[in-house]
Amino acid sequence: MEPTLEVDEDIRRAWTIPSAVYTDPVYFARARERIFARCWHFLTDADRLKTPGHLLPCTLLEGCLDEPLLLTRDAHDQLHCLANICTHRGNLLVEGEGNATALRCRYHGRRFALDGRFLSMPEFEDARDFPSAADDLPRVPLARWDKFLFAAIDPAFSFDEWLGPLRARLAWLPLGDFLFDPAHSRDYLVRANWALYCDNYLEGFHIPYVHAALNQALDYGAYRTELFALCNLQLGIAAGGEEAFDLPPASPDYGQRVAAYYFWLFPNLMLNFYPWGLSVNIVQPLAVDRTRVSFLTYVWDHARFARGGNPIAAIDRVEREDEDIVERVQQGVRSRFYDRGRYSPRRESGVHHFHRLLARFLA
Repeated sequence: MEPTLEVDEDIRRAWTIPSAVYTDPVYFARARERIFARCWHFLTDADRLKTPGHLLPCTLLEGCLDEPLLLTRDAHDQLHCLANICTHRGNLLVEGEGNATALRCRYHGRRFALDGRFLSMPEFEDARDFPSAADDLPRVPLARWDKFLFAAIDPAFSFDEWLGPLRARLAWLPLGDFLFDPAHSRDYLVRANWALYCDNYLEGFHIPYVHAALNQALDYGAYRTELFALCNLQLGIAAGGEEAFDLPPASPDYGQRVAAYYFWLFPNLMLNFYPWGLSVNIVQPLAVDRTRVSFLTYVWDHARFARGGNPIAAIDRVEREDEDIVERVQQGVRSRFYDRGRYSPRRESGVHHFHRLLARFLA
């Protein structure tokens, strides 16, 4: 009998989502179609496609959705996101980054414009009702927040509904000045379910117990979570002597010593803003008990980045501490003696919020 996924809206009464969500391949497969195929995902930044004619193939959520996409910038300087699949026989259309004035399938020569429109096809003179709209490349929903690009296969909600609270909170940040730093970006392989990794991220409750150095840098008593419809924010307040944002009067947090904005966007994206820049964390499900987490570093204030010694080393240490505890939890939730637990109303509102969304999409 399938367990009920319902999570009480009152955190004071609620029990967590059942452990089967973390351990049963049925739920993993269900999440692929009901959650990840219906949500927005971070792709890259527009700096990757600066000139007209630039082509950038990419895979949406590799290892889970594995959807081949193609980003193009056409002659009119417009960005497009297309299915990277020829509409003739399904061949992978563009295999490497480059520049072109049109797209041509190397299997049978079908050609497309950079906006996806069908242009020509040899040996089809006798085909009836050809071409039709079905011969154009499918256009994939593409959205942009300043320089950052996002895509969705079949979004269940609008981009503004998803990202709006973040955009409003950080309107003062010059995102166009954030530069990708590949030398300080890397992937981590975690032997745990993707949702367990998100659970851990969504509460600061464990910080004093798991992250000794981070606990010294943050004021744990002032740490708080704010909930929105499809995202939430954990606000880290700097302990005495630690780096903090120079907030403008227009910021709703003006007057506070904010050390970090930890934004989570359903289901698997973390945007962590620090006084020196941004760490984008993309949680990529690989199997019911395997997850890849990509850390993409964008530096804004190079002086602060250098002055902090090596902030990426501190992030790496926190990540490894999180990996260790999450992998142990993955072992524990497989136990026949565990199914659900309770929430701390004060410290686990973010986890409760996530579980309510999981239940809504998976049910």
